[in-house]
Amino acid sequence: MNDLMRLTLGILSGMGFIGAGAIVRRDNFVVGITTPAPIWFVTIIGLCFGGGQTALGAVGSAIGIGILTVLKAVEDRMKQNHLGKLSLVVDSSGPGGNDIRALLARAGVKVSSCAFAYNPQAQSTELNCDLQWRNAAGDNNVPDAIHSLAQRPGVIRIAWTPQPK
Repeated sequence: MNDLMRLTLGILSGMGFIGAGAIVRRDNFVVGITTPAPIWFVTIIGLCFGGGQTALGAVGSAIGIGILTVLKAVEDRMKQNHLGKLSLVVDSSGPGGNDIRALLARAGVKVSSCAFAYNPQAQSTELNCDLQWRNAAGDNNVPDAIHSLAQRPGVIRIAWTPQPK
């Protein structure tokens, strides 16, 4: 094995470790899983140009940019998980917990967890729920189910907070 091959393998190994270091876990999500591929790709393109293979480097760059452009368009159209917190206060004439869960389920919103508090003096019930639903990546609108809940009779207060990933 000549010195150039050893150097190339050393560079690629180092880039692999850097790429692996970019993969991290945040709560229940693993992020950065695709980061090593572009790092290796750019390293290889750099080695092509550095080794005098400019035509190979140019063709590789064009193919890589084309693939990344197409995959970005596909990713933007894919639905992704969104998280939010719903705080709802209803009086005795308002919807019950099961009604609220049914309305959310029909809208494709999953209740991850829900806390319940009853105030006997005000005769009101407060629900604090963690919600999860799938929607387009850039869609940060309030889900329609939340608007529907706000229109229901007996709803005293409703608050919606989207959660960052």
